[in-house]
Amino acid sequence: MKMKSFAALLLACLVGLVFIPQAVSQSGDVAVIVNPHSLVANISQVDLRKVIAGEKKTWPDGHPIKLILRAPGSHEWLVTLKLLGMSDSEYKQSWTAEIFRGEADADPFTAPSLGMASEAAKAFPGAITLVDAQDVKPGMKVIKVNGRLPGEPGYPLH
Repeated sequence: MKMKSFAALLLACLVGLVFIPQAVSQSGDVAVIVNPHSLVANISQVDLRKVIAGEKKTWPDGHPIKLILRAPGSHEWLVTLKLLGMSDSEYKQSWTAEIFRGEADADPFTAPSLGMASEAAKAFPGAITLVDAQDVKPGMKVIKVNGRLPGEPGYPLH
């Protein structure tokens, strides 16, 4: 009898280990990360959209913004497109048009991995990138969006 109870408890624990990470990962908040030395602590959703669309080029302190995007297909990329209300091809076309008009020198830097995105954010003074909130590591500077951090009620990026 004790063996059956132990087996049931063990099974319940294992099921919990399988399903709890899935529930956490599906919460889906995406953090906005900036260079650790940046003075920026909060950004409005409207300004974030302008930054990602290439319409806003400098921070309030005058530093040029260096947009770092995660690779197409990543969760962060999908949240980026959702924020802009664009498809993948529409976003690429908008940047091509900005380059053609001389409003941008190049497409935003695309980081194929979390490690590259975080290292680029540390390396460029005006850097900004989006990272799954569950992947935020010590040393990354997370800023508020509309006065809220990932995980708080009303946080807009997920």
